[in-house]
Amino acid sequence: MAIKLLFDENFDNDIIRGLRLRSSTAEITRVQDIGLRTVDDDTILEWATNEGYLLVTSDIRTIEPKFKTFVTSGRSMTGVVLIRQGTSIGAAIDDLLLLIEASQPNEWDNQIIRLPLR
Repeated sequence: MAIKLLFDENFDNDIIRGLRLRSSTAEITRVQDIGLRTVDDDTILEWATNEGYLLVTSDIRTIEPKFKTFVTSGRSMTGVVLIRQGTSIGAAIDDLLLLIEASQPNEWDNQIIRLPLR
């Protein structure tokens, strides 16, 4: 079973395109592709968890505190991948590929993964 990634609304599409070109195993979805473009962060986190997706975002300011609130309240959540603004496209793709290829689904539940790794 492959890792499933849900990319937040304003995520860099060049990274998504590059990842799709280099990974044949990852299931890659954008929030706008599934009708979640204008919903709040809580709804996106809920959807990602219910569907088994890691949420990938650069929105550290709002997603990180909401995720922590969910987890500290005792709810189990799929993980969140936070990619720091300014991370190069190549580094983001390489790190996401490593995450996909070296991880199992549910391995990152209730965790925040920060990229770049280096």
